[in-house]
Amino acid sequence: MDIRVIEREEMKVVGIPWNGTYAQMDQIPFLFARMKQRSDEVLFQRNQNIFIAPFHGRETELTYYVTVPVEEITYIPEGMTGFTIPEKNYVFCTHNGMAAEIEHTYQRIEAWMEEYGYEQDNQALSLEVYNSNINEIDFSDELIKFEIYIPVKKYSKIQYKYNF
Repeated sequence: MDIRVIEREEMKVVGIPWNGTYAQMDQIPFLFARMKQRSDEVLFQRNQNIFIAPFHGRETELTYYVTVPVEEITYIPEGMTGFTIPEKNYVFCTHNGMAAEIEHTYQRIEAWMEEYGYEQDNQALSLEVYNSNINEIDFSDELIKFEIYIPVKKYSKIQYKYNF
């Protein structure tokens, strides 16, 4: 598994928000199908081949968004939200395996961060980036591939710079 630190440029996104407890996370896969159905409502899309899923967790709950990148935020469809994700350093990794192994991938990223002295920036959003061909994520036995970006506090040594 290739884990490294990259710098992501600022990006604007528009999409569907969700907030719930960790016990309610089984609702998240349905957001992808809803966003795919409604994505034509979003103006000025930059890349129609991906969904960006920013999220942040707290002790008892999680906020998760399924969004598309946009050039500008001038119109936000009803029931959606739009915001700018600032330029940030991230620990980056691709999960390519069973959906049931996603938690293990996150654990490996956390172990890597601890080993190399990186601290998560809990004030920033983590990101998952999916191919937009995905309709729903089956968190049971399905193979799935997506990118994971965990925000870290600023460090001077950046391995890669990436934008969409």
